[in-house]
Amino acid sequence: MDFDGKVVLITGASRGSGRLLAEAFAKQGASVALNDLSPQNVEALAADLTLHGHKAKAYVEDVSKKISVQSMVKQVEDDFGSIDILINHAAVEPHMALLKMDEWDWHRTLDVNLTGAFLTMQTVGRIMRDKDGGVIINIISLAEGTVTLDRAAYVTSVFGLVGLTRQAARELFSDHIRVHALGRGLGRFQSAGTTVPADLERAVLFLCGPRAAHLTGHIVNVP
Repeated sequence: MDFDGKVVLITGASRGSGRLLAEAFAKQGASVALNDLSPQNVEALAADLTLHGHKAKAYVEDVSKKISVQSMVKQVEDDFGSIDILINHAAVEPHMALLKMDEWDWHRTLDVNLTGAFLTMQTVGRIMRDKDGGVIINIISLAEGTVTLDRAAYVTSVFGLVGLTRQAARELFSDHIRVHALGRGLGRFQSAGTTVPADLERAVLFLCGPRAAHLTGHIVNVP
């Protein structure tokens, strides 16, 4: 129970890696705040985790909107007392060629994938700063390396989030907030004397745990 007493906020928690990470943290004793824009799946996940004896609650908000993010974070604080770990997993990935892309798809992708991460990092980061630190993990990936057809908006958001991760790690280091990005196609992680587990779930748990307290700003490639 490495995360007993910790509070983890996960955006885009109802599907894919977000759901797997929610289950993994819950099994390790954490209280999990589960965010998604669609209520059905995220509320079902929260109910299932609660049924199995874990602490979980769903928060249906749009992370691309500042007021929604601030409202959600305030509610999580009221419900659980704090936020120790933030996992940014919410993302949209429209499949559309650059010359055919609608402006709405472009803006919505950047709003959710990049602005959403900025808003949650900023809002939760202020809480972490005032409570002596925390960990922020951005889950991002590029299938087939950096060449992905018909996904100009998504690829742009990925590279933007990599840059935001590195910059946030530098700026928040003095506040004892560690920031990493994990996913496919992001490059190789190398650090003398440190081995990060190969799969996503174990890598995230490792980087959020005490054994990685000296690490920040890493872009970790996992299968």
